[in-house]
Amino acid sequence: MTDWHFEEKDLRPLVFRLQDNAPEVVREVLLERGWIEFDKHEEEEWNLYWGSSFRTPDYDSIKPWQRLNHHPGTVRILRKDSLARHLKRMKAVYGVSHYEFSPVAFILPNDYIKFVAEYTQESLSHGRRRSYWICKPIDLSRGRGIFIFHDIKDLTYHSAVIVQKYITNPLLISGYKFDLRIYVCVTSFCPLTVYVYQEGLVRFATEKFDLDSLDNIYAHLTNTSINKYGISYSKGKERVGCGCKWTLSQFRSYLYSLDIDNVLLWQRIHNIVIMTLLAIASQVPPTPNCFELFGFDVLIDENLKPWLLEVNYGPALSLDCSSDVTVKKSLIHDIVELLNYKATDGLGHSSDCKKLASQTSSLNNHSLGTLNRCANRQLSYSETTEKFTDILRKMPFHQTKDILSNPIGVLQRSRENNQSSSYTGDSRDNETRATLVLYQRDPDPQKPFILKVDASFTG
Repeated sequence: MTDWHFEEKDLRPLVFRLQDNAPEVVREVLLERGWIEFDKHEEEEWNLYWGSSFRTPDYDSIKPWQRLNHHPGTVRILRKDSLARHLKRMKAVYGVSHYEFSPVAFILPNDYIKFVAEYTQESLSHGRRRSYWICKPIDLSRGRGIFIFHDIKDLTYHSAVIVQKYITNPLLISGYKFDLRIYVCVTSFCPLTVYVYQEGLVRFATEKFDLDSLDNIYAHLTNTSINKYGISYSKGKERVGCGCKWTLSQFRSYLYSLDIDNVLLWQRIHNIVIMTLLAIASQVPPTPNCFELFGFDVLIDENLKPWLLEVNYGPALSLDCSSDVTVKKSLIHDIVELLNYKATDGLGHSSDCKKLASQTSSLNNHSLGTLNRCANRQLSYSETTEKFTDILRKMPFHQTKDILSNPIGVLQRSRENNQSSSYTGDSRDNETRATLVLYQRDPDPQKPFILKVDASFTG
C-alpha cells in the first residue's frame, strides 16, 4: 500500500456545517478549535454537519471524511410512548429483572383499562396507603403538561399521554429532589459502541420535596426550563446553593462526603444505558460516519437504585449557568476528539480524494476497531478522550475466540442479580453473575440477539 505524505501547507482547516437550530455552543467550540464554517456559496466540502434531523439522501451521500450527528432511526426512543413500548418488549423477551430500572408505565388512551386494573390492584393491596402516579404528554418536552396524582378522579387528558408509577422515595439533598443528566455518545450501533461522559449535570427542584403538595411543580419536577422561573431559583438553598444545577463532579464529592462508595451506582447507570440502547440497536441500519449524542435522565432513590426517566435525542446544549458552561463546552470539545478526525480529512474533494475515498472512514475504523482492541485489552486511554468512558470496554468478561472474531457482534454483560434496590456498602463485595452475549442482526426482527455464553466475575 502506498505511504501517503502531506506537507503542512497542503492541509486545510476542517469545515463544519450547522442547521439553523443547531446549538450556538457547537459553533463556538469549533471556531475555538480552528475550524471554519461552511459557506454554501463556495465549493468547499464540509467535515461535520450538525443538525436536528437528516434526510435519507444525506446519509446516502456521506463521504469518508464527513460526519453527521445523528444515526437514522434513533428517534425511536425519543418519544416517551415509543421508549415505553421498546422497554416493554425487551422485558417480555429477556425478563423483567433485566429491565426493572423503568417504572411501570401505561400509554393512554389505549392502555386505559390495563391502567385501571393496576390502579385498583394497587389500591387494594396498599389499603389506606396512597399510590402515586405521574402523567406526561408523549410528545412534549421541558416538563410541559406533567402532573402527579393519587386519585384516579384527578386523571384528565386531551391527547395521548403516558402514566407511570411515581417514585415516592427519591434520594434528597437537604430535602430537594434531583435527577442526573448523563451524556452518552454512540459512534456505532453495529457493533454497538457506547461512550458515557464522566461529567454531566445534576438538576434540582427548587422547593423541598413534599407529597402533600402534588401541585407544586417546583418541588416535584427537576426540569431547568421550569425551575429557573421559580421564586427560589436565585436564593441560596441549603447545601444546594443558588440556581438548580450541580456538575456530576460535585455530586460525586457529595457522596464521598457521606462516605458512600458509589462504584456500584455508576455500574448500574451504565447498565441502564446499554440495556436501553439495545432495545433499538437491531433497528438502526449500519451507518458509518454517524454519531449520536443522547441525554439520559436518571433518578436515584433513597436506596441508591437508579431509575430511567427518559432519553433525550439531541439534548439541550444551551449555556444557562456556570455548570452548563463547565460541562457542555468540554463535552463538545471531547466529542470532536472522540470522532477521531485525521489531518487529511480537511482535503475533501482535492486531488487526493481518490485516496481518501478508497479508505474506510476514520470514524468507522475507530468504531469497528474498538471491539477487537477492547477484547484484547489493547485500547489505552490515550486513544480516546479522558472524560469519555467506553463502557463496553470497561466491563470485564471472559472472552472466547469465536465471539471476538465476529466483526459485527458486540459483547455485553447483563447483570442477573441486580434485582435488589438496597445499597450494600462496598461494591467490591458483590459477586455478580454475568452473561456474555453476542448481539447480531437476524432477519427476524423478533430475534435481534443470538448466542449466550455464561461467565462470572466480581463486580
